Amino acid sequence: MATSGLQHVAAMYAGVVAPPLIVGAAVGLSPTELTFLTGASLFTAGLATFLQTLGVWKIGARLPFVNGVTFAGVAPMLAIIDTTENKADALPVIFGAVIVAGLLGFIAAPYFSKLVRFFPPVVTGTVITLIGISLLPVAFGWAQGPNPGADDYGSTTYLGLAGITLVIVLLLRRFTRGFLKQIAVLVGLVLGTLIAMPFGVTDFSPVTEADIVGFPTPFHFGAPQFAAAAIISMCVVMLVSMTESTADMLALGEIVDRPANEKTIAGGLRADTLGSAISPLFNGFICSAFAQNIGLVAMTRIRSRFVVACGGGFLVLMGLSPVAASLISVVPRPVLGGAGVVLFGSVAASGIQTLVRAGLEKDNNVLIVAVSLAVGIIPITAPEFYHSFPETAKIILDSGISTGCVMAVLLNLVFNHLGRRRDDDEVTAPMEPGQEIGESRTRPAAPVH
Repeated sequence: MATSGLQHVAAMYAGVVAPPLIVGAAVGLSPTELTFLTGASLFTAGLATFLQTLGVWKIGARLPFVNGVTFAGVAPMLAIIDTTENKADALPVIFGAVIVAGLLGFIAAPYFSKLVRFFPPVVTGTVITLIGISLLPVAFGWAQGPNPGADDYGSTTYLGLAGITLVIVLLLRRFTRGFLKQIAVLVGLVLGTLIAMPFGVTDFSPVTEADIVGFPTPFHFGAPQFAAAAIISMCVVMLVSMTESTADMLALGEIVDRPANEKTIAGGLRADTLGSAISPLFNGFICSAFAQNIGLVAMTRIRSRFVVACGGGFLVLMGLSPVAASLISVVPRPVLGGAGVVLFGSVAASGIQTLVRAGLEKDNNVLIVAVSLAVGIIPITAPEFYHSFPETAKIILDSGISTGCVMAVLLNLVFNHLGRRRDDDEVTAPMEPGQEIGESRTRPAAPVH
C-alpha cells in the first residue's frame, strides 16, 4: 500500500507544485516564501484527497482519486495578479475568491451533477486544450531564465539546460517502463538540476534555511479579500474544474468497474468544492482530480481507494516538512521549463484526445471548437487586445481558459440544444483540400437497389 501510494504521489508531484511555483513567482515571493506556498499546496492536496477517497457523509466519490491544485486556475490567477496594484494583496484577493467559489460550488454540486449533458466532450476537450496552450508560454519563460530583466535572459546556457531536461524526460518515457516511466518528469528534474550545478544556476539556500518540521500557518499571506471580478473569474474556474472532475469520475468509474452515477458525481463534486473552500485557510488554491493518476490506476490495476488515501497521507506529511517542500525550489527555472514543455503540452494533448471523441465530423462541433479556441488564445497571441476594457473586466477577459470555456458552453447550447432539428445531426464529410466553405460536403446517398 505504501509503495503504491508513493507511486501516485510521484506521478502527480510535478503537477501539484507547478501552479504555486507559477503564481508565487508572479507575485515576487522569496525562495523561502515560495517553499512555504509549495508546502501548503501539498498539504491541502492531501486533505482534498482524503475527502475524495475516504469520504464523509455525502462528501466524496469514494473512488481512487488524487486531488491537487488544478491548472485551470493558473491563468486567471495570473490575470488577477497583473491587475492588482499592490502585489502584496494579490494572494489574499485570490484566496478570498477561491473561498467564495468553493462554497458556491459545494451548494451547486448536486444540481451540477444533473447537467452533465451540457458538457459533452466537445466542450471539455476544448477547455482542457486551452489549459495546456495557455500554460505553455509559462514553460517557455522558465526556459529562458529566472530574471527577464537580466542580460543573460534567454542565453544559450539556459536554453541548453531546458533542452537537455526535455530530452531526458523524452528518453525516459520512450525507453523505460513501469514506475520509472511514470516518474520520468520527476527524474528529469533531478538529473537536470545535477547537470545545471556546474553552471552556477542552482541555489540550495532554500533547503538549508528550511525547517525540518513546520505547519502551513492559516492565512500566512494575509486575511482573504473579496473582489467581485476576481470572484467571478474563480467561479468560472470552479465550473471548469467541476466539468473536468465529472469527466474524470465517469472515466475512472468505468476503469474500476463501478460506473459513476449521479450520486457518485454529486459526492465527488462536493469533495472537490469543499476541499477548495478549505484550501485557502492553509494558503492553497482550487483543488481538483488529477487525470494522470487515472492512467496509473488503469495501468497498475490497483483499484483500491485506500491506496490513494495512503498517497494523500504522504502529501500531508510532505506539506508538514518544509525541507521536503523546498526541494523543488532548488530546481533551476530553465530545468523546470524543459519539463514544463512536456507537462503542459501533455495537458493540451489530453484535450485533443477528448476532442477526437467529440464527433468533429459534424459541422456544428467544428464551429464550436474553432471559435472557442480562437477566443481562448486571444490573450496569448494578442495580449493587448482588451486594453480599452475596464480593469475588472480584464481579469476575466485576459484568461483565455475562462473566455474559451464560456464560449464553448454557449455555442454548444446554441448549436446542439436550442431549436435542434432532425437534420442538425447530419454527418458531413471533411473538407477536401481547396474546397470552398460554401460547397456542399454532404456524403452522397447510398444507391437504392
